[in-house]
Amino acid sequence: SKAKEKEVKANLLPKITAMLDYKYFFDQPTQLMPAKAFNPIAPEWKFNAAQFGVPHNINANIVFGMPLYNAKLRNGIKTTKIAQELSGLQFQKSKEDVVETVTNLYYSAQVIKNQIDFMNKNIVNSTKLLSNLKLLKKQKLATGTDVNKIELQVKQLQTSKQLLTSKYQQVLNGLKLNIGIIDKNFDVITKVDYKEINAYTLQTITEIKMLEVKKKITDSEVASLKKEGIPTVMLYGSYGQIGYGYDKKPNEFLDWYATSFAGLKVDIPVWDFTRKHKIKQKKIEKETTDLQLSLLQDKNSIEITNTKLQIDVAQATIINSKAQIDLAQKVYNSVLLQHKEDIVSLTDVLMADNNLRQEQQNYLTAIIDYLKADITLKKLTGNILN
Repeated sequence: SKAKEKEVKANLLPKITAMLDYKYFFDQPTQLMPAKAFNPIAPEWKFNAAQFGVPHNINANIVFGMPLYNAKLRNGIKTTKIAQELSGLQFQKSKEDVVETVTNLYYSAQVIKNQIDFMNKNIVNSTKLLSNLKLLKKQKLATGTDVNKIELQVKQLQTSKQLLTSKYQQVLNGLKLNIGIIDKNFDVITKVDYKEINAYTLQTITEIKMLEVKKKITDSEVASLKKEGIPTVMLYGSYGQIGYGYDKKPNEFLDWYATSFAGLKVDIPVWDFTRKHKIKQKKIEKETTDLQLSLLQDKNSIEITNTKLQIDVAQATIINSKAQIDLAQKVYNSVLLQHKEDIVSLTDVLMADNNLRQEQQNYLTAIIDYLKADITLKKLTGNILN
């Protein structure tokens, strides 16, 4: 992230630290001094113990430090810039996940709405059949059992419609929640927008981009490890006051003395056995990432081909199912008229009704297959945000 990049860059800036240190010595530190310092004729091997200083010691310092040359630190800035690119891709992946969720909810709503439309048509058909049977019953051409069967069927269809309507509203609420329009009215269109399989331009998917950036980060980390062997140069200095105090009468005092210095510090790495193994580990990580990248690219290519085949099949099935629904509806209407004229039995009508519903279900299944394949193709071709 940008904040991390600024944090790393800040390590190149001067650092100023204020320090305050106070000590009270109950016993002054003891030092050994050559006895000759007090007695010229004393032997060289003889030392006398001596205590120097006063009880109160105060150090107040301002310390300054600034790196003049640090190859690893500068390479770290490069690494954070690459990591920033990875963060951007992770954010993009999150957006893609949200879009996928919203799209799936929208497609689910479309399918349910198509189911409701079919249910309404089936209720109309069954209601017509029920009217015919009641008329035939009055003419002693149908039994009460036949009427009861169709009445039950109508009620079952109405119950199913209520369940579908409730489910449709739940999906709409989830859709509005993900879009952020909870308080607004929202509806989906029944018609499914079919697209050609070549409608999406092939682009690099986010997962592949993330692996490629991960490789860059690993390369940069290896470079940083190698640069740990390069000497670093730092400018540093200090300015302060040292206070010495004595609190015994009749000679109480607190005297201050200035102290300051500036210098250059050079750190020269001589041997670091762990760095060699760290570099080896990073190279293994890169090889693993290369393998993952190759497998993902191959997998993505194969899945694109398979998904296009699924879309082809689903589109053909949708076209055929739609035609078969129209045909099944015509057959049902014809059988219904024949039943009204007492040419066919109720069993024939129910069979025609079942055939119509089966074709409707085939159509809905084909729509679901198409919509699932469509969102999958968008993901695989990197077009889910388009």
